[in-house]
Amino acid sequence: MTFEHKPHSRTLAILEHRVHPTKTREQLPQGNLYARVNSWLAVKITLGVGSMTCAWLFCILAVLGLPAALAKGGEGPVAWIAQTFLQLVLLSIIIVGTNIQSAAADKRAQDTYADAEAVLHEALQIQAHLEEQDKVLTALVQKLGVSVEAS
Repeated sequence: MTFEHKPHSRTLAILEHRVHPTKTREQLPQGNLYARVNSWLAVKITLGVGSMTCAWLFCILAVLGLPAALAKGGEGPVAWIAQTFLQLVLLSIIIVGTNIQSAAADKRAQDTYADAEAVLHEALQIQAHLEEQDKVLTALVQKLGVSVEAS
């Protein structure tokens, strides 16, 4: 009795190119127009606010408000820094940093997927090698006339 290779369904899907790494756009709502427009708008705003250009514009805007904060009856320097400057400027900088980290995570995920495909290819090569060895061993056993019991 020879071994019969039964590939996993995921292996077959990869070999048939029915699976691929997940893309961000595939996670967006596909349903009604309202959900699609909201998602599109959210992505566009995030891309705009999550830029260093926007961070610099927010910094300029915050600095323009500094004289009013320091004037008599103004909010004062501590409140201006905490409530205006940090919130405006750090918002964009944090989004930029998150975008960079996300891009790195996406690259790692893509590399992991490619590595898994390579491992799958190697495993299939090993399987093919073992099948060839089975054929040779079976032929050798038959040639020697030895009885082999299946276990």
